[in-house]
Amino acid sequence: MIKCLLCSRNIAQNFLFSELFLLKSPQNLLCSQCQKNFEKIPEAHCPRCCKPNVHEICTDCQNWEKRGYKIRHQAIFHYNQAMKDYFSLYKFVGDYRLYQIFEPYFKNISPKFPLVPIPISPKRLEERGFNQVTAFLSQENFIELLEKENSVKQSSLNRKERLESPNPFRLKKGLKVPTKVILIDDIYTTGTTLYHASQILKEAGVHEIRSFSLCR
Repeated sequence: MIKCLLCSRNIAQNFLFSELFLLKSPQNLLCSQCQKNFEKIPEAHCPRCCKPNVHEICTDCQNWEKRGYKIRHQAIFHYNQAMKDYFSLYKFVGDYRLYQIFEPYFKNISPKFPLVPIPISPKRLEERGFNQVTAFLSQENFIELLEKENSVKQSSLNRKERLESPNPFRLKKGLKVPTKVILIDDIYTTGTTLYHASQILKEAGVHEIRSFSLCR
């Protein structure tokens, strides 16, 4: 028996003891009751940003395009209450081991595009002890092209404040910038974070930018 990482219920598994430390899927780390609480994005979603239950390009994406930002985003899960509770434990309580639950979804995103994770500020890194995005990418190759200055937490801002927030990112010095990248984040809410990161990368010479997040 092993314990569910979220609720500590027993998980019955048929595996050899030598395989215990190789378990890398949500089915092996969550009990069935916790698994069913996470909701994958349905077939009906915005083709650009994966906003659930939308049958055409959503208003958000149309508004971003008016600002010159054409979104090409992929996400896996709907940001429902179960996912909010998960990130509360993972990010804000700082339970690092919880990255294992969703790490498999960050594997083999694209072999042709370098992965560029969204950074967190030095203050947040000191408080939490880890970047929740790079933890998901622990088994993948990625390039940390961006730095983030200390700023107000996005989670503390409402939608209007997020959309109007200043760009907190800057390009790291001394790194070769590829022409194509996939920006990697944990949660897509308004798209502002990815928009700001894209602005910096475009100014640095990146021609094609796509993005991926666990949740939308």
